Amino acid sequence: MTATTYTELKGPTTARRLLTAPTTGPLAALLLACAFFSVTTDQFLSGGNFSLIVQQVMVVGTLAIGQTLIILTAGIDLSCGAVMAFGSIVIAKMAAQGSLPPLAAIALGLLVCAGFGLANGLLVQMVPLPPFIVTLGMLNVAFALTHIYSEDQTISNLPAPLTALGETFPLGYTDITYGSLVTIALFLLFAYALGSTAWGRHVYALGNSPESARLNGVRTARLTIGVYTLAGLTYGIAALLLISRTGVGDPQAGQTDNLDSISAVVLGGTSLFGGRGAVLGTFIGVLIVGVFRNGLQLMGVSSVYQTLITGVLVILAVTVDQISRKKAR
Repeated sequence: MTATTYTELKGPTTARRLLTAPTTGPLAALLLACAFFSVTTDQFLSGGNFSLIVQQVMVVGTLAIGQTLIILTAGIDLSCGAVMAFGSIVIAKMAAQGSLPPLAAIALGLLVCAGFGLANGLLVQMVPLPPFIVTLGMLNVAFALTHIYSEDQTISNLPAPLTALGETFPLGYTDITYGSLVTIALFLLFAYALGSTAWGRHVYALGNSPESARLNGVRTARLTIGVYTLAGLTYGIAALLLISRTGVGDPQAGQTDNLDSISAVVLGGTSLFGGRGAVLGTFIGVLIVGVFRNGLQLMGVSSVYQTLITGVLVILAVTVDQISRKKAR
């Protein structure tokens, strides 16, 4: 085989793989959105505004990491926002009242959120119950506990360690929050775990076909429970980021973040049917949501229309995924 023939054979394959990658479409949409808002608004294309976008999406982005893990297994988690809110109240109240040192309060909040994830995983795997039903019920449980434990009071006067991730440092001509770096680091960590470890391969196998994964030696029950528990832990980290951004423990927080996290995952190219997607695609999806809302706000568009456009984008993303799945059969 000549070198020319080999290149001709290899070139189209590589190009086709790039064009059909789950993140290609979302990345193109993100770049087009940035180009559009750069032309239509004078304030969009600046370091300070991009820093603001990342700050605005870091909480939902961290929730979306856990949501991605669960959706890759063909599940879904409607409770993530409520669990995060309860975790933030536990951390804030324990630390503000002096019941625990700040770091111990943070650790307890992380454990509480991981416990919710563990409970979800056990119910999904051991009963078993559909993830939609389990997490819908857990949403109501976490929501009620948040309001009972907080007594519907916003918790303020928090110690410095709880708000440290909300502080900024200069980078070039803009300021970056430490919390933004934590979110980006988590995306990179989970991108590596899913793409370069046996655990990540098992997660994809579980989402594609639980029975095939089991026959190939994957301990599907333990893996499912572990995924939900790990997702709960990421919700605890999101709770800490939420406190650091707002400076308070707010019982009203997170009420739509579950839907926003699902939107980000879907917009990032992860299939709701499981087994296909990437956590870096979720990062792109989070940025798409953040860029659209920021750009439309700069244009003076009402928040109602921002929500409308986000909904349309989600429907389009799911439609594209469904069409691509049918063509792949």
